[in-house]
Amino acid sequence: DLWSGHEGGVIKVWPWEAIEKSLSLSPEERHMAALLVERSFVDLRSQVTVNGVCNISSSDVKCFISDNVRAKVWAAGDARTRELLKVYNVDGQIENRADMSSVQEQSVEDEMNVKFVSKSKKEKSQGSSFLQRSRNAIMGAADAVRRVATKGAGAFVEETKKTEALVLTADGMIWSGCSNGLLVQWDESGNRLQEFHHHPCAVLCFCTCGSRLWVGYVSGMVQVLDLEGNLIAGWVAHSSPVIKLAVADGRVFSLATHGGIRGWNIASPGPIDNILRPKLAKKEHMYTRRENIRILVGTWNVGQGRASHVALMSWLGSAVSDVGILVVGLQEVEMGAGFLAMSAAKETVGLEGSSIGQSWQDTIGKALDEGTTFERVGSRQLAGLLIAIWVRKTLRTHVGDLDVSAVACGLGRAIGNKGGVGLRLRVYDRLICFVNCHLAAHLEAVNRRNADFDHIYRTMAFSRSSNLNNASGMVPYLFLSCSLALSTYLFWLLYSSGLPWVFSVAAGVSSAAQMLRGTNAAGNNLEEGRPDLAEADMVIFCGDFNYRLFGISYDEARDFVSQRSFDWLREKDQLRAEMKAAKVFQGMREALIRFPPTYKFERGKAGLGGYDSGEKKRIPAWCDRILYRDNRSSPISECSLECPIVTSILQYEACMDVTESDHKPVRCKLHVEIAHVDRSIRREELGKIFLSDDKIRSLRDELRYVPQTIVNTNRIVLKNQETCSLRITNRSAKDEAIFQIICEGQSTIKEDEQASDYRPRGSFGFPRWL
Repeated sequence: DLWSGHEGGVIKVWPWEAIEKSLSLSPEERHMAALLVERSFVDLRSQVTVNGVCNISSSDVKCFISDNVRAKVWAAGDARTRELLKVYNVDGQIENRADMSSVQEQSVEDEMNVKFVSKSKKEKSQGSSFLQRSRNAIMGAADAVRRVATKGAGAFVEETKKTEALVLTADGMIWSGCSNGLLVQWDESGNRLQEFHHHPCAVLCFCTCGSRLWVGYVSGMVQVLDLEGNLIAGWVAHSSPVIKLAVADGRVFSLATHGGIRGWNIASPGPIDNILRPKLAKKEHMYTRRENIRILVGTWNVGQGRASHVALMSWLGSAVSDVGILVVGLQEVEMGAGFLAMSAAKETVGLEGSSIGQSWQDTIGKALDEGTTFERVGSRQLAGLLIAIWVRKTLRTHVGDLDVSAVACGLGRAIGNKGGVGLRLRVYDRLICFVNCHLAAHLEAVNRRNADFDHIYRTMAFSRSSNLNNASGMVPYLFLSCSLALSTYLFWLLYSSGLPWVFSVAAGVSSAAQMLRGTNAAGNNLEEGRPDLAEADMVIFCGDFNYRLFGISYDEARDFVSQRSFDWLREKDQLRAEMKAAKVFQGMREALIRFPPTYKFERGKAGLGGYDSGEKKRIPAWCDRILYRDNRSSPISECSLECPIVTSILQYEACMDVTESDHKPVRCKLHVEIAHVDRSIRREELGKIFLSDDKIRSLRDELRYVPQTIVNTNRIVLKNQETCSLRITNRSAKDEAIFQIICEGQSTIKEDEQASDYRPRGSFGFPRWL
């Protein structure tokens, strides 16, 4: 039979009899054949629904395994009777569905309680003051969010154990792989036998060949296990997730999300690998290629303003003529309590961006001649933070695997007025990350700025979670987003009214939202203990870092700026001091600052006389910065496959003639040298080694050796449901033999014992009676 799995847990079975009959019809009757098959399916959900309760999960069906020997379909049930055998929950434990209705009723009751409580409070507060009504609303919203977050946290724990892949091995055992890297072995009856955890990342695919099990992970890792679950070997096969493994012609082929396909010797790891590796390494100079590109990075706190075409040309247009990649980081694109609250709410359900953010991208694109010279390849917005990237069309084929991320550092680590947005992409097969930050403000908040950076660096994860893709799981998230938007907005109103008590409530709301927004990627990231940014070959931070000048007065700073005495001012720079003490931006570099402080200016006022002269008289500071890290362990390191990215600064300056904001835009042009492997040349060299090395040829001949085998070629014909004995004997004392029995088809036996009307069966399957 043909089994199909669908969204929402729908499983349909298309009986072979109907398919067979439709195939026997003439071409003129083909429309009848299609109709016959279309109407023949059996919906398993209707088969196992009792009193309106269905024992088949409503989760999407992700994978099927057909155990032809035992006539079982894993993810469904008995292949003969189409009966449901067992039901498992997401972490592979047998689930009791008898009390499902009571659980659903309890869930509905909880939701109704929330509604009734909210209504009751609203009725009671009609005659109270605005602040009292606000207090009631925010307390109710906070309580609702906490309860939803508690449920959501449980769902997240289950999500990490979700089954992602199934495979049937030669010994008849079933293996399942989970999103937390867990491997589970089952027997033919669905009994859990063993668990193994060889890698902390999600399992995406399996492949089995003989006595070995191959496993592909989201991290790009491939592992080889024996059928007992013991790890034989593991290696990084791809730079992106391995989504499929397949056996063909003595090799196991792996397919990655970026489209790369690689073939591995079916006997790997083995003696051939030990010979190949050093020989290929000696020819590294023949397949190493070096590319030189220029990257322009710009940062600007726009203070909710809009830029003129003249300003954008002064900042970006005049500097892009020789660059291949342009990255723009903006801060305070849009602010305000209502906007920040709604932005935080939208983030919880995977929505991002705004019309103003899109307008900024379109305006910059026009200044860059987007579509003709440059192509916009990605962006990410978190509240007022926006990062976008453009790539020159001549370079576009060498740039890909773009992913984005965002980390909030505002109230309760949930509000995006402060935080970071990031882009990660692959350039000539090397990972480069760009992060736009807006850190804590005010002169005295140095430690908060350091903590913001640390939080962004450690928690920024670029692999998106699929938690929110299931429609059935959206209701609590939508409820949370509404509660969060309401509570955050009310908090802003109350806080501006001078009520500090609300801090604890709002922080509870924010932390609840943060809990729900945690992704599988972040979870895996923490398990491995190494941030995504640390894995990149190059990282560039830009933004309004908000580090100020210390130990200097407003008048002194103005005097030094007017004299262009930047050397002395740099000694008073908080960021320089904190980096020197290794408290922030560890391992990163910055070009020498030769431009005046970029903050704070009066809008529309040109020249150095435009520094803040109002009542507060904020001390000028280099708030707007661009820092980077490449692969170099020392300043003299040369570009090679061991040190694949080496960077130098060509230009680092501020555009002091732009007056649309209280900050000046800053730009940095980098020269980047990238070493990468020319894979076609590497394959040629690999082939030459295979053909010329006598030891490898000898080992390959041994692998191809087939021991003496005697096979009886007589056909076994079963008729009238009779039985027949088949004996298979393996006389080897050390080698295992794996065999397969297939059914060639059915036919009608005439009186003269001649078979006629031969009909092959789908997948060489046996008749239902056999």
